[in-house]
Amino acid sequence: MTGESSGLNGLKVLVIDDSKTIRRTAETLLAKEGCEVFTAIDGFDALAKIADHRPDIVFVDIMMPRLDGYQTCALIKHNKVFRSIPVIMLSSKDGLFDRARGRIVGSEHYLTKPFTKEELLGAIETHIGR
Repeated sequence: MTGESSGLNGLKVLVIDDSKTIRRTAETLLAKEGCEVFTAIDGFDALAKIADHRPDIVFVDIMMPRLDGYQTCALIKHNKVFRSIPVIMLSSKDGLFDRARGRIVGSEHYLTKPFTKEELLGAIETHIGR
């Protein structure tokens, strides 16, 4: 673990995506920065992990089976205990509609996949403010 005083040491991050590649990429990048990373394959899986781990920030893919990113974000934001957790939407489409809909359900930020390490860390720094 390098984490050269990145200020992210011990930060708990949940990455929700049905793509194993995206989960692995985000996990690898964030773990290198000292984050404690949890992953979930869909919204249902994520809700249990949010309750168990109380992440500091959540990255959620929009297009997922069973419970999509919008529904997952809305459930987080409608929960008194978890509503203050920043939620970053992930999408392979850079669409205005997706961004607007993400804002409506309460997401703080929007990243287009594939994201860069800088975009991922920038989103965390913007919304965690360590």
